[in-house]
Amino acid sequence: MRDTFTNIARSQATTTCQTRRPWSSVVLLPDVKTTDHFVVQTYNDWIKSLVATFGVDGLRIDTVKHVERSFWPGFRSAAGLYSLGEVLDGDPSYTCPYQEQLDGLLNYPLYYAMTQAFQSPNGSMSSLSSTMGAIQRSCRDPTLLGIFSENHDSPRFLSRTKDMHLNMNIIVFSILAGGIPIIYQGQEQGFSGGNEPANREALWTTGFSSKSELYTMIASVNQIRNHEVFAVSDYLTSNTSVIYTDDHSIALRKGQLVSLFSNAGANAKSYNLTLTNHGFLANQTMVEVLSCKNSTVDIRGDLRAEVQQGMPQIFYPRAALQSSGVCFL
Repeated sequence: MRDTFTNIARSQATTTCQTRRPWSSVVLLPDVKTTDHFVVQTYNDWIKSLVATFGVDGLRIDTVKHVERSFWPGFRSAAGLYSLGEVLDGDPSYTCPYQEQLDGLLNYPLYYAMTQAFQSPNGSMSSLSSTMGAIQRSCRDPTLLGIFSENHDSPRFLSRTKDMHLNMNIIVFSILAGGIPIIYQGQEQGFSGGNEPANREALWTTGFSSKSELYTMIASVNQIRNHEVFAVSDYLTSNTSVIYTDDHSIALRKGQLVSLFSNAGANAKSYNLTLTNHGFLANQTMVEVLSCKNSTVDIRGDLRAEVQQGMPQIFYPRAALQSSGVCFL
């Protein structure tokens, strides 16, 4: 059976649905008439029952752009909880309007910009910064977007580069860039599969190690982020600021967290940066969370950082870490 679809121009897709490709060669996914009242009501009744029966916390909705936008508000209302939609497109001006129908979206515009920026030393940090600005201008609430660097539909980051330090940078960036961090299973084990199905490796082959380098790094970043969530009341609802960029570096500020990222790679020579606009006080003692080393903001208010082997860094006020368990404080 061949599934055929009506061609709909991209200009019309923002109010209806985007042109689809036939899936009959992979799996049969026939259309239903989501403009029909009976179909709409059936879906709404089903999702309301599913949520009530299983007590789910939120929904991740696939292929949102392939259904009429008018369908989603009623479906979201019937679900009665946070709903995250997949709109696979890298243009914020196309993707962000879907947030008028759903609470959040998978942040594909940022995904494409992150991947390009971090997969090699030739990536553009200025383009990454520009994309972050475009998302904040275009999306209703960027803090409700899901940020990811890998998923089941795309090649693993380590299939694009074998540089583990570049991989560390993009993972930490996805956790701290603002929004809802999403870690795809296997990232913490360093999986490197390419196009699907190679990117859907069996996790049990790793023994579910909690001691791998990436696992412990992700746990440390999650720990400091959780600490900040409870320390700063508006951390989750405030936007992230870009406070520095150059050819190989980008620095972000959100709450009391300042994070510094590099695409120079593991074989790069060390280099020094001076960060300003970080919000810290002169002579304030900071902790770089991933190494647990102290640094001090100088009398002029400059925070000096040495980037070694292109590793990411996270700076946090030492006094605000007391009794947190972060870096054994």
